[in-house]
Amino acid sequence: MSDRISVAKTYKLYIGGKFPRSESGRVYPVTDTKGKFLANASHASRKDVRDAVSAARKAFGGWSAATAYNRGQVLYRVAEMLEGRREQFVAEVSASEGVAAKKAQSLVDASIDRWVWYAGWTDKIATVLGAANPVAGPYFSFTVPEPTGVVGVLAPQESSLLGLVSVLAPVLATGSTAVVVSSADRPLPAITLSEVLATSDLPGGVANILTGRASELGSWLASHGDVNALDPTGAEPSARADLAREAAGTVKRVLTVPDTEPDWTADADISRLRRYLEAKTVWHPLGV
Repeated sequence: MSDRISVAKTYKLYIGGKFPRSESGRVYPVTDTKGKFLANASHASRKDVRDAVSAARKAFGGWSAATAYNRGQVLYRVAEMLEGRREQFVAEVSASEGVAAKKAQSLVDASIDRWVWYAGWTDKIATVLGAANPVAGPYFSFTVPEPTGVVGVLAPQESSLLGLVSVLAPVLATGSTAVVVSSADRPLPAITLSEVLATSDLPGGVANILTGRASELGSWLASHGDVNALDPTGAEPSARADLAREAAGTVKRVLTVPDTEPDWTADADISRLRRYLEAKTVWHPLGV
Protein backbone atom coordinates (compact mmCIF):
# COMPACT_ATOMS: atom_id res chain seq x y z
CA MET A 1 0.00 0.00 0.00
CA SER A 2 1.43 3.35 -1.02
CA ASP A 3 1.91 6.16 1.45
CA ARG A 4 -1.05 8.46 1.76
CA ILE A 5 -0.69 11.92 0.25
CA SER A 6 -1.45 14.56 2.86
CA VAL A 7 -4.00 17.27 2.12
CA ALA A 8 -2.30 20.66 1.79
CA LYS A 9 -3.99 23.33 3.87
CA THR A 10 -4.82 26.79 2.59
CA TYR A 11 -5.57 29.08 5.52
CA LYS A 12 -7.83 32.11 5.38
CA LEU A 13 -7.82 35.53 7.04
CA TYR A 14 -9.58 36.33 10.31
CA ILE A 15 -11.80 39.41 10.00
CA GLY A 16 -14.82 40.32 12.09
CA GLY A 17 -14.99 36.92 13.75
CA LYS A 18 -15.12 35.13 10.39
CA PHE A 19 -12.60 33.46 8.07
CA PRO A 20 -12.90 35.02 4.61
CA ARG A 21 -10.59 34.36 1.69
CA SER A 22 -8.45 37.27 0.66
CA GLU A 23 -10.28 39.60 -1.70
CA SER A 24 -7.20 39.46 -3.93
CA GLY A 25 -7.35 35.68 -4.27
CA ARG A 26 -3.63 35.54 -3.57
CA VAL A 27 -1.94 32.87 -1.47
CA TYR A 28 1.69 32.13 -0.73
CA PRO A 29 3.50 28.98 0.46
CA VAL A 30 4.65 28.71 4.07
CA THR A 31 7.71 26.56 4.74
CA ASP A 32 9.69 25.54 7.79
CA THR A 33 13.24 26.76 8.35
CA LYS A 34 14.56 23.90 6.19
CA GLY A 35 12.32 24.73 3.25
CA LYS A 36 9.75 21.97 3.78
CA PHE A 37 6.26 22.98 2.68
CA LEU A 38 3.81 23.39 5.58
CA ALA A 39 0.71 25.12 4.19
CA ASN A 40 -0.58 27.95 2.04
CA ALA A 41 -1.53 31.26 3.64
CA SER A 42 -3.76 33.98 2.23
CA HIS A 43 -2.01 37.16 1.15
CA ALA A 44 -4.18 40.05 2.35
CA SER A 45 -4.91 43.01 0.11
CA ARG A 46 -5.69 46.68 0.67
CA LYS A 47 -9.42 45.91 0.71
CA ASP A 48 -8.84 43.22 3.35
CA VAL A 49 -7.12 45.86 5.47
CA ARG A 50 -10.09 48.19 5.05
CA ASP A 51 -12.52 45.41 5.94
CA ALA A 52 -10.51 44.52 9.04
CA VAL A 53 -10.35 48.16 10.20
CA SER A 54 -14.10 48.50 9.66
CA ALA A 55 -14.71 45.38 11.76
CA ALA A 56 -12.40 46.65 14.49
CA ARG A 57 -14.13 50.04 14.58
CA LYS A 58 -17.56 48.40 14.76
CA ALA A 59 -16.43 46.21 17.67
CA PHE A 60 -14.70 49.01 19.58
CA GLY A 61 -17.82 50.48 21.19
CA GLY A 62 -18.92 47.26 22.84
CA TRP A 63 -15.43 46.11 23.83
CA SER A 64 -14.38 49.43 25.35
CA ALA A 65 -17.70 49.75 27.19
CA ALA A 66 -17.43 46.29 28.77
CA THR A 67 -16.43 46.28 32.42
CA ALA A 68 -12.76 45.79 33.11
CA TYR A 69 -13.60 42.63 35.04
CA ASN A 70 -15.51 41.22 32.05
CA ARG A 71 -12.64 41.95 29.66
CA GLY A 72 -10.29 40.17 32.02
CA GLN A 73 -12.53 37.10 32.13
CA VAL A 74 -12.80 37.02 28.34
CA LEU A 75 -9.03 37.25 27.92
CA TYR A 76 -8.46 34.63 30.58
CA ARG A 77 -10.75 32.30 28.61
CA VAL A 78 -8.48 32.81 25.60
CA ALA A 79 -5.53 31.68 27.75
CA GLU A 80 -7.46 28.57 28.78
CA MET A 81 -7.98 27.69 25.13
CA LEU A 82 -4.34 28.38 24.32
CA GLU A 83 -3.48 25.85 27.00
CA GLY A 84 -5.89 23.35 25.45
CA ARG A 85 -4.10 23.57 22.08
CA ARG A 86 -0.63 23.69 23.58
CA GLU A 87 0.73 20.71 21.63
CA GLN A 88 -0.35 22.18 18.30
CA PHE A 89 1.30 25.49 19.13
CA VAL A 90 4.48 23.68 20.18
CA ALA A 91 4.64 21.85 16.84
CA GLU A 92 4.01 25.04 14.86
CA VAL A 93 6.49 27.17 16.80
CA SER A 94 9.12 24.44 16.45
CA ALA A 95 8.59 24.22 12.68
CA SER A 96 8.28 27.97 12.17
CA GLU A 97 11.27 29.04 14.23
CA GLY A 98 13.50 25.99 13.76
CA VAL A 99 13.88 25.33 17.48
CA ALA A 100 13.87 22.03 19.36
CA ALA A 101 10.64 20.78 20.90
CA LYS A 102 11.81 21.59 24.43
CA LYS A 103 12.57 25.21 23.47
CA ALA A 104 9.25 25.48 21.64
CA GLN A 105 7.44 24.20 24.76
CA SER A 106 9.13 26.91 26.80
CA LEU A 107 8.10 29.61 24.31
CA VAL A 108 4.49 28.42 24.18
CA ASP A 109 4.27 28.23 27.98
CA ALA A 110 5.68 31.77 28.20
CA SER A 111 3.07 32.93 25.66
CA ILE A 112 0.21 31.47 27.70
CA ASP A 113 1.60 32.96 30.93
CA ARG A 114 1.96 36.35 29.27
CA TRP A 115 -1.62 36.30 28.06
CA VAL A 116 -2.76 35.54 31.61
CA TRP A 117 -0.54 38.36 32.93
CA TYR A 118 -2.15 40.95 30.67
CA ALA A 119 -5.63 39.56 31.37
CA GLY A 120 -4.98 40.19 35.05
CA TRP A 121 -4.25 43.88 34.40
CA THR A 122 -7.64 44.81 32.94
CA ASP A 123 -9.22 45.79 36.27
CA LYS A 124 -6.05 47.31 37.72
CA ILE A 125 -5.15 49.78 34.97
CA ALA A 126 -7.46 52.54 36.19
CA THR A 127 -6.11 52.33 39.73
CA VAL A 128 -2.45 52.38 38.73
CA LEU A 129 -2.61 54.90 35.86
CA GLY A 130 -5.56 57.01 37.02
CA ALA A 131 -5.50 59.64 39.76
CA ALA A 132 -7.54 61.84 42.05
CA ASN A 133 -5.91 65.23 41.49
CA PRO A 134 -5.32 67.77 44.28
CA VAL A 135 -6.86 71.08 43.18
CA ALA A 136 -7.46 74.49 44.72
CA GLY A 137 -11.18 75.19 44.70
CA PRO A 138 -14.50 73.49 45.35
CA TYR A 139 -14.01 70.70 42.80
CA PHE A 140 -13.26 67.02 42.46
CA SER A 141 -10.70 66.38 39.73
CA PHE A 142 -10.16 62.87 38.40
CA THR A 143 -7.89 61.55 35.67
CA VAL A 144 -8.99 58.27 34.15
CA PRO A 145 -7.33 56.22 31.38
CA GLU A 146 -9.43 55.44 28.31
CA PRO A 147 -8.66 53.16 25.35
CA THR A 148 -7.15 54.74 22.25
CA GLY A 149 -9.39 53.02 19.69
CA VAL A 150 -8.38 50.89 16.71
CA VAL A 151 -4.72 49.85 16.74
CA GLY A 152 -2.78 48.56 13.74
CA VAL A 153 -0.16 46.03 14.82
CA LEU A 154 2.70 44.82 12.64
CA ALA A 155 3.61 41.67 14.56
CA PRO A 156 7.23 40.63 15.14
CA GLN A 157 8.74 38.74 12.22
CA GLU A 158 10.98 36.39 14.22
CA SER A 159 8.97 35.48 17.33
CA SER A 160 5.90 33.83 15.82
CA LEU A 161 3.85 33.36 19.01
CA LEU A 162 5.44 34.90 22.11
CA GLY A 163 6.20 38.13 20.26
CA LEU A 164 2.71 38.15 18.76
CA VAL A 165 1.06 37.68 22.16
CA SER A 166 3.30 40.37 23.66
CA VAL A 167 2.09 42.99 21.16
CA LEU A 168 -1.56 41.92 20.84
CA ALA A 169 -2.62 41.17 24.42
CA PRO A 170 -1.91 44.68 25.82
CA VAL A 171 -4.02 46.25 23.05
CA LEU A 172 -7.02 44.12 23.99
CA ALA A 173 -6.47 44.47 27.73
CA THR A 174 -6.83 48.26 27.55
CA GLY A 175 -10.16 48.04 25.71
CA SER A 176 -8.82 48.90 22.26
CA THR A 177 -9.38 46.71 19.20
CA ALA A 178 -6.69 45.44 16.85
CA VAL A 179 -5.85 44.74 13.23
CA VAL A 180 -2.76 42.53 13.20
CA VAL A 181 -0.45 41.70 10.31
CA SER A 182 1.24 38.44 11.28
CA SER A 183 4.82 37.40 10.65
CA ALA A 184 5.04 36.86 6.90
CA ASP A 185 7.32 33.80 6.93
CA ARG A 186 6.07 32.35 10.23
CA PRO A 187 2.29 32.85 10.19
CA LEU A 188 1.03 29.46 11.36
CA PRO A 189 0.96 30.21 15.13
CA ALA A 190 -0.92 33.45 14.36
CA ILE A 191 -3.44 31.54 12.24
CA THR A 192 -3.98 29.01 15.02
CA LEU A 193 -4.35 31.88 17.50
CA SER A 194 -7.09 33.31 15.28
CA GLU A 195 -8.91 29.96 15.52
CA VAL A 196 -8.60 30.17 19.31
CA LEU A 197 -10.00 33.70 19.32
CA ALA A 198 -12.89 32.69 17.07
CA THR A 199 -13.98 29.93 19.44
CA SER A 200 -13.45 31.90 22.65
CA ASP A 201 -15.69 34.54 24.22
CA LEU A 202 -13.91 37.37 22.41
CA PRO A 203 -16.47 39.33 20.34
CA GLY A 204 -15.95 39.25 16.58
CA GLY A 205 -13.93 42.19 15.28
CA VAL A 206 -12.08 42.89 18.53
CA ALA A 207 -9.00 41.17 17.10
CA ASN A 208 -8.49 40.73 13.35
CA ILE A 209 -5.50 38.82 11.97
CA LEU A 210 -4.19 39.23 8.44
CA THR A 211 -1.43 37.20 6.81
CA GLY A 212 0.83 38.87 4.28
CA ARG A 213 3.78 41.24 4.06
CA ALA A 214 4.14 44.10 6.51
CA SER A 215 6.03 46.00 3.81
CA GLU A 216 2.83 46.07 1.75
CA LEU A 217 0.06 46.16 4.35
CA GLY A 218 1.77 48.45 6.87
CA SER A 219 1.50 51.52 4.66
CA TRP A 220 -2.26 51.09 4.31
CA LEU A 221 -2.69 50.76 8.05
CA ALA A 222 -0.52 53.81 8.67
CA SER A 223 -2.52 56.00 6.29
CA HIS A 224 -5.99 54.73 7.19
CA GLY A 225 -8.05 57.49 8.80
CA ASP A 226 -9.92 55.14 11.14
CA VAL A 227 -6.79 53.67 12.73
CA ASN A 228 -5.84 55.52 15.92
CA ALA A 229 -2.44 53.99 16.69
CA LEU A 230 0.23 51.95 14.95
CA ASP A 231 2.76 49.48 16.34
CA PRO A 232 5.51 49.15 13.68
CA THR A 233 7.46 46.35 15.43
CA GLY A 234 7.29 44.01 12.44
CA ALA A 235 8.29 46.61 9.86
CA GLU A 236 11.80 46.94 8.53
CA PRO A 237 13.68 49.65 10.48
CA SER A 238 14.32 51.48 7.20
CA ALA A 239 10.56 51.69 6.55
CA ARG A 240 9.50 53.06 9.93
CA ALA A 241 10.18 56.72 9.12
CA ASP A 242 7.91 56.44 6.07
CA LEU A 243 5.21 54.79 8.17
CA ALA A 244 5.46 57.61 10.71
CA ARG A 245 5.09 60.22 7.97
CA GLU A 246 2.03 58.46 6.57
CA ALA A 247 0.56 58.15 10.06
CA ALA A 248 1.08 61.87 10.65
CA GLY A 249 -1.49 62.62 7.96
CA THR A 250 -4.23 61.31 10.25
CA VAL A 251 -2.51 62.34 13.50
CA LYS A 252 -2.29 58.79 14.84
CA ARG A 253 -0.02 57.59 17.62
CA VAL A 254 3.02 55.60 16.44
CA LEU A 255 4.83 53.53 19.02
CA THR A 256 8.57 53.95 19.35
CA VAL A 257 10.14 50.49 19.05
CA PRO A 258 13.76 49.28 18.89
CA ASP A 259 15.41 48.56 15.54
CA THR A 260 15.89 44.91 16.48
CA GLU A 261 13.35 42.65 18.11
CA PRO A 262 13.62 42.69 21.90
CA ASP A 263 14.06 39.59 24.01
CA TRP A 264 10.42 38.60 24.30
CA THR A 265 11.23 36.12 27.06
CA ALA A 266 12.10 39.01 29.40
CA ASP A 267 9.53 39.93 32.03
CA ALA A 268 6.68 42.08 30.73
CA ASP A 269 5.86 45.51 32.16
CA ILE A 270 2.99 47.96 31.80
CA SER A 271 4.67 50.21 29.23
CA ARG A 272 2.67 48.77 26.34
CA LEU A 273 -0.55 49.11 28.32
CA ARG A 274 0.24 52.77 28.91
CA ARG A 275 0.83 53.42 25.22
CA TYR A 276 -2.70 52.44 24.26
CA LEU A 277 -4.44 54.67 26.76
CA GLU A 278 -5.51 58.32 26.63
CA ALA A 279 -5.80 60.30 29.87
CA LYS A 280 -9.14 62.04 30.42
CA THR A 281 -9.41 64.56 33.28
CA VAL A 282 -12.83 65.39 34.69
CA TRP A 283 -13.67 68.34 36.93
CA HIS A 284 -16.82 68.19 39.05
CA PRO A 285 -18.14 70.77 41.53
CA LEU A 286 -18.34 69.62 45.12
CA GLY A 287 -21.82 70.95 45.73
CA VAL A 288 -23.12 72.56 48.87
